[in-house]
Amino acid sequence: MIIEIRKAGFVNKGAELMLHAVLQKVKEAYPDATYVMAPEPRGGSVHFQKMTSLGFYPKAWLWFLGIQWGDIAALIPKRLRNMYGIILDRDIDIVLDAAGFQYSDQWGTKQAAELAHSSKRWKKNGTKVILLPQALGPFDNLENQKTITKAIQNIDLIFPRERISYNHLTKLVGESKKIIQSPDFTNIVKGEIPENFDRQNNRFCIVPNCRMIDKTSKEISEAYLPFLIKCTRYLIQKGAKPFILIHEGADDLAIAEKISKAVGGVPIISEDNPVKIKGILSVCSGTLGSRFHGLVSALSQGVPSLATGWSHKYQMLFEDYGFPEGIVDMLAEDSVTQNQLDLIINPETNKTIQRTIQEKSEILKGQTEDMWRTVFSELKNS
Repeated sequence: MIIEIRKAGFVNKGAELMLHAVLQKVKEAYPDATYVMAPEPRGGSVHFQKMTSLGFYPKAWLWFLGIQWGDIAALIPKRLRNMYGIILDRDIDIVLDAAGFQYSDQWGTKQAAELAHSSKRWKKNGTKVILLPQALGPFDNLENQKTITKAIQNIDLIFPRERISYNHLTKLVGESKKIIQSPDFTNIVKGEIPENFDRQNNRFCIVPNCRMIDKTSKEISEAYLPFLIKCTRYLIQKGAKPFILIHEGADDLAIAEKISKAVGGVPIISEDNPVKIKGILSVCSGTLGSRFHGLVSALSQGVPSLATGWSHKYQMLFEDYGFPEGIVDMLAEDSVTQNQLDLIINPETNKTIQRTIQEKSEILKGQTEDMWRTVFSELKNS
């Protein structure tokens, strides 16, 4: 059996955490399967090395200008393909899509078009296709409406991870037994605390996100950095011992460096392993984050959190964890934001919030286990 895990990767630590989450569960069920990924064009040799270190074979795959150029690899003699471990798309038995958040008007039309094109091929080949829990929509763009509708016809199971995503999808195609709401599935991954992490002096975690600058309105974009600087200063004044954790690459690091410089210096931690990032978050007193999976990692481990976000997925995440008050309005008066920070800093209110999100976390983890049972039941019936 050949199983492809797609749309997870190594540049974004949330995507990499999803990759680990899928591998942990699927390898339990199919330990002898061959696991495949398509190398990321922007990932280069580092991505390829990480991919192969996890035991993945490379799939010949390159979607460009509406054409699947990976098919050219079929011209290579099979003996040579086997020698170098190259898998063709037509060889795949199961596709598990862990896109996170790509099929939406917010990302244009290319992602949805590629899914429609690819799912049609997979259906023809008899390949099982499952969209693991992810944010979906909105689909107001007519081209996206057309391509997503086509894609859904060829997909076996789809898991919108919250209410708004579910509504975006069912508004387009109607209710269906194969469309099942289920939460983000990284919630059951156990974090690992790095040995060298200083938990005494790094207590309150700030996780920036460059998408808050390039995916928001001009007003929000321009307010983001000053907002984080004000929050960091307030946390320092309150003795909360803030530090900044990098969840993705150079753009987030640039924001972190500007914050640290503006407040006179706070620690910046760059950790390459997403499981260790989750471990770091597990021992924090609280977080102020803009990276979705950084927030999932905190909330799923009972860590009180506040969030700024650029899509509906943040609002829905905090609704699922029973703490909608955790969404921060960056344009509100400073006193409003300070009151929200005080909820996390104050030991009594911190414990109250912690109890709430821990109770919700156990429910959501149970739903994730239900999701995997549904997935494996579908695959057994194939």
